[in-house]
Amino acid sequence: MLDQLEKLLEKDGVQLKEFSELVIRLMDYGVICRDESQVEQILYDRYQRIEGLVQDYVSLMGIRIQHDKRFQFVRCYPPGAQVPGMEDDDQPFNGGLRVRLSQNEVALVLVLRSQYDKALREGQVDEQGCVLVSLESLSIALKNLLSRNLPENLTERKNLFRRLRQLRLIQLANEDALGAAEFWFKIRPMIMSYVSDDVLSTLLAEQEEGEVVISEEQAEESTEVTAEDVSTSDDSLDETSEEAEAEQESQEALEEQEDEIEAGSPSVFSEEAQ
Repeated sequence: MLDQLEKLLEKDGVQLKEFSELVIRLMDYGVICRDESQVEQILYDRYQRIEGLVQDYVSLMGIRIQHDKRFQFVRCYPPGAQVPGMEDDDQPFNGGLRVRLSQNEVALVLVLRSQYDKALREGQVDEQGCVLVSLESLSIALKNLLSRNLPENLTERKNLFRRLRQLRLIQLANEDALGAAEFWFKIRPMIMSYVSDDVLSTLLAEQEEGEVVISEEQAEESTEVTAEDVSTSDDSLDETSEEAEAEQESQEALEEQEDEIEAGSPSVFSEEAQ
C-alpha cells in the first residue's frame, strides 16, 4: 500500500515524508489555516496538490475533511460529526476524538459566534472572512448574552484565548496584551462551523425573552409605591435568591448548548496544539 501511495505522490512531486508530515499535522491540530504561519502556508499549498490522496487516506478511519477554498483553511472531522456542506455520516460515534470544551470556552465560543454574525450582517468582514473585535465589546456581549464575565486572572484569560487560538477560532497578534483595555483580535470564519444557526437563534431568543421579562418587571415597579418601612435585609435576601435562580437557569442553558456544540465540533487530536 505504501509503495502504491509513494508512486501516486511522486506524480505530484510530493515525497512520502512530506505526505506524512501533512497528515500528522492535520490530525494533530485538526485544522490548517494558510494565513496562520509560514509553516501552515506550506502545508496548505501542499494539501491542495494532493487533496484527493489525503481525503482517501483519512477516509479509511472515517475522518472527513472540510476544505474552504475561499478562506483557505482545511479542517478534519471525526466519524459521526456534522460537517458543513456535507451529508451527515450515519456511522456510530462515541466521542473519543471530539473536542471537549470547558464551560468558559463554550460561553466564549457562543458569544464569538454572535459577534461574528452581527458583523457579517453589517458587512464588517475583511477579505479573509475575519471580523475585528475589541476585548471590551466581547466582555459586554458576554455579560449581556450569558450574564458571565471574562476571567479576572490574567493567566486564566490567556489560557482561555490561547485555547481558542489553538482551535483557529480567533487570531491574536499578541496575547500578552490581553490585560490592556484597548486589546483587539480577529474572529475567524471557522466559528461558523462550531456554532450552528439553530444554537445561535436559541441563544438570541433567550436573551430577548429575558429582556421582555425585565422590562415588564420594571414597568410594574414603576406603578407601585415603595413602602418606607420595608426591611433592607429582606430585600437583600430576595435579590440574592433571584440572582441564584437566574444563575442556575443560565448554567442549565449553557450546558444544553455545550452538548449541541460538541455534537458538531470538529476534531482536535492533541491538546497541546499551538
